[in-house]
Amino acid sequence: MRTEPTQIENQVLVIQGQLAGPSFIPWIERHARRLGLLSRHTFVSPERIELEVQGPAELIDALEVGCLLGPMDVWVDSIDRASEAPSL
Repeated sequence: MRTEPTQIENQVLVIQGQLAGPSFIPWIERHARRLGLLSRHTFVSPERIELEVQGPAELIDALEVGCLLGPMDVWVDSIDRASEAPSL
């Protein structure tokens, strides 16, 4: 069985909700690393986080689902995604 090479994508995740919990940014960074993704946050407020992510689309999907379920001290209302030029 032949598999296609995994294409690396660059995406921006805009996470909105009640995000003031102090554990959320470290949680995102830890889970991105576990998935083998490169990531960095470019904007952080109690209601919005912008995160640049680079890696296979399937793993970015997994990070998005993880963020929706996230730690108990935050509430994620929505995550919007957009393709981005490489900067990581």
